Amino acid sequence: MQTTFLAGERRPYIRDSEENRRVALIQATQDLMAEGGPRAATVRAIAERAGVTPGLIRHYFGSKDELSRAAYAALMDGMTAKGADALYGVGAEPGERLAAFIAASLRPPVLDSKAVGLWAGYLHQVQADPALLAQHEAGYLRYRDQLQALIADLDRIASPARLRQDAIACNAVIDGLWLEGSVLPGGFGPGELVRIGLRAVGAILDRDLLCYRMFIPEIGMVPDGETA
Repeated sequence: MQTTFLAGERRPYIRDSEENRRVALIQATQDLMAEGGPRAATVRAIAERAGVTPGLIRHYFGSKDELSRAAYAALMDGMTAKGADALYGVGAEPGERLAAFIAASLRPPVLDSKAVGLWAGYLHQVQADPALLAQHEAGYLRYRDQLQALIADLDRIASPARLRQDAIACNAVIDGLWLEGSVLPGGFGPGELVRIGLRAVGAILDRDLLCYRMFIPEIGMVPDGETA
C-alpha cells in the first residue's frame, strides 16, 4: 500500500534504499524552496521533510549546496523530459511533432504553480553560484536544442544561424506563456495558452501549427468569441 504525504507534512523516519532517500531529499528540497525560498530550505527542515537524519544530506550529496543543485537540475530535466515524452504519441510529420512538443510545454504537469515557484526561488542564486549557473545554462540548452532540432526538421530553408535564432525566439515565447500560465492558472481559458503558443510559434516559423486538431485536443477547445 502506497502512502501519500501532503505538502508540508513530515515523513516518518524510515529505513529505505539509498535511491529512495536521495529522491526524498531532492523532493523535500524542491518543496521547501517552492514554499519559502532558500531561507526555508535549511538542512534541518529538508531532513525533517524527507524523514531522514541531517547527516544523510552530507552522506548522499556531500553538502547542502550540492543537494540544492541536484534539486534544481531535477526540475529543469523533468520539464524537458515531459516535452520529449509527448513525441512518443505522435507520427513522423515534422509539424505535428513540433506542435505536440509545444503543447506539452504549455499544459499540466509542466504548467505548474509549484514548479514556477521553485524556479523563481532559485533565480536569485544563479548569478552568485557558478555551479548553479552552469546547471541553469545546461538545462536551458537541452530544451532549446530539442526545440531547434524539431524546427530544423520542417520543410523550410534556413541556415544554422537562422535555426538557432528561431529556436531562441520560439523558446522565449514558450517560456513567457509558461510563466504567466503557472503564476495565474485561473487567468486563461481551457487550452488558451496552447493555442496562443502554437499561433505565435507558427508566426515566427511561417508555418500553420493550428491545423493539427486531431492530435492537439486544445485546438478544438475554442470558446465563443475566440478564434483558433
